[in-house]
Amino acid sequence: MPRLWEWKRSPFERGFEDRYYDLFDDLPLIEASFAKQYGIRLSKTKMSYREFSLLLSGLMPDTPLGAVVAVRSEKNRKVIAAFTPEQRAIRTAWRLKRAQSLHGNTEYIKHLQGRFEAAWKK
Repeated sequence: MPRLWEWKRSPFERGFEDRYYDLFDDLPLIEASFAKQYGIRLSKTKMSYREFSLLLSGLMPDTPLGAVVAVRSEKNRKVIAAFTPEQRAIRTAWRLKRAQSLHGNTEYIKHLQGRFEAAWKK
């Protein structure tokens, strides 16, 4: 379920702006986080996708995935300037992966063009 402030934004916008983890690439982090927070071993547990999604969205920052997401999503320049070399590497790798996935995505480019045009018309 989207957070309250997301209701005004389309799913298209939320999909590109708010993704700070990848279900496939971050699977080891997700598994470790579920084990730490919930005591659930995903490889030995059956659950519906809905339940999995709800539990995933409830992971706290003190889990392995939570810590990585906190680094990837940080926007405060002072905090970023104080990152360790490992944190910088995590953030840089994520930003590069994201840029590569958006490169050549004509839907996203049209979406951005529309947002810029709307901003300049005001």
